[in-house]
Amino acid sequence: MTVAVLVQAVGLFVVTNIDDVVVLALFFAQGAGRPGTTRTIVLGQYLGFCGILLVSVAAALGAAFLPAGAVPYLGLLPLLLGVRAAVEAWRHRDDPDEEKAAARTGPTVLAVTAVTFANGGDNIGVYVPVFATAGAGGMSVHIVTFLVLLALLVLAGRYLASRPAIASALARWGHILLPVVLIAIGLLILVEGGAFGL
Repeated sequence: MTVAVLVQAVGLFVVTNIDDVVVLALFFAQGAGRPGTTRTIVLGQYLGFCGILLVSVAAALGAAFLPAGAVPYLGLLPLLLGVRAAVEAWRHRDDPDEEKAAARTGPTVLAVTAVTFANGGDNIGVYVPVFATAGAGGMSVHIVTFLVLLALLVLAGRYLASRPAIASALARWGHILLPVVLIAIGLLILVEGGAFGL
């Protein structure tokens, strides 16, 4: 039984989090060459994902931290972060490359946490029914498996961002791609959830 639950947990994690590799790679590119970038991203990713797990477990046990109608509005977090990043990119658009690199700030724990949590609405929707039927033991196996795989997800994002061709493209275009991806994630969450009557 535990092997079947473990296999289910691995599959569930991969299906609900594979898209995060791109966002993680962009965060790593944003913080390239800055000390503490990996620690910041790992901490933010774990905080955001633990928030997802907390809400999922609570909902599976019958509690609700957020009304269902409020979940789509989580899309405002990555949307606003993307707009802020776009404004910064626009303000420094004419700067020489050296000045652009100096002006760029690395990701913050809060930004990584917010994007991870906001992008986890679909995770919550999938995890709640699984947790509700898995029992305490099955839920524990899922959670431990998810937390271990989360480290591998972060490593995959870092690996992707460090490949020479990808790193070069992200260094050149990452300041444009990050706002675009964050804004797209935010809009997708808002539209799919029907926020503001969309």
